[in-house]
Order: sequence, then structure tokens, then C-alpha cells
Amino acid sequence: MRKNQALTITMGGVIAALYVALTMVANALGLASGAIQVRISEALTILPVFTPAAIPGLTVGCVLANWITGCLPWDIVFGSLATLIGAVGTRLLRKTPYVAWIPPVVSNMVIVPIVLQKVYGVPDAWWYLVLTVGAGEVISCGVLGLLLYHSAKRIPQLK
Repeated sequence: MRKNQALTITMGGVIAALYVALTMVANALGLASGAIQVRISEALTILPVFTPAAIPGLTVGCVLANWITGCLPWDIVFGSLATLIGAVGTRLLRKTPYVAWIPPVVSNMVIVPIVLQKVYGVPDAWWYLVLTVGAGEVISCGVLGLLLYHSAKRIPQLK
């Protein structure tokens, strides 16, 4: 295995572990439930701006976090798919980091409300769920993600 491959796999693994740990913290604090859910781990969706290793890292982290927190199988699949789509979108917009946080917000706003209704039988209107999921994602990806971006861009190895 080449040195770059090992570094990429390691970075992806660290990102996955951080995603799981931050999801557990949000769960323990009650931030991941309620009308507006704020998954602190979603702030990490800005990391594909810096490295493509973040895409599989975020996806694997989301799969593991959803499984560990007791999500149903369809939620694990489609919730992780939303994260994957968002991470790819962020990577594609890496040259414009101030809008790169938007793809995870949009993918979650589209997919998660459907999962909430179809998998968990949440009776709220779809548009209401789009707004509440979107609000939580804007907090996580927009506010916290951009704070993370400003901190991480100062790290020489990530430039």
C-alpha cells in the first residue's frame, strides 16, 4: 500500500470515528431528537472541501452512528445516502467553500422527511418536516460547518 493510500484510509477512518462520537454526544444531549434536530456531526460535512477521504469517512460514520443509535434499517440506508450525496456535492463545490455546505442541507431536506414519514410513521406534513430538518441542517452544516472550515483552513496539511 502506498503512503498516500494509507493516509487517505486513515483520514477517512478518523472522520468516521469523529462522526460517530459527535453523533453520540448530540444524542446524549437530546439535540438529535425533537422538532429541530441538530446533529453536531453534520458539521463535518464541510470536510470534503479539504480531502476526498471525507466522503467515505462521512458515509461510513453515518452508517455506524445510525446503527449504534438504533435507527431502523431503511433509515440507516437512506440517511447515509443523504450524507453521501451531500458529501459529494460539497466536494464538487470545494472551490467555493462558502456555498459548499449547502448540498448536505438540501440532500437531508429532501430524503430525511420521507424517511421520517415512511419508516417511522411521523404524521407531520412533509413541508413541515422539510423546514424543521432544514433548520437543523443549516445550524449543523452552515453555522457549525463554516466555523469548522475557518478553523481547519489554518492547518497547513489541509490546504
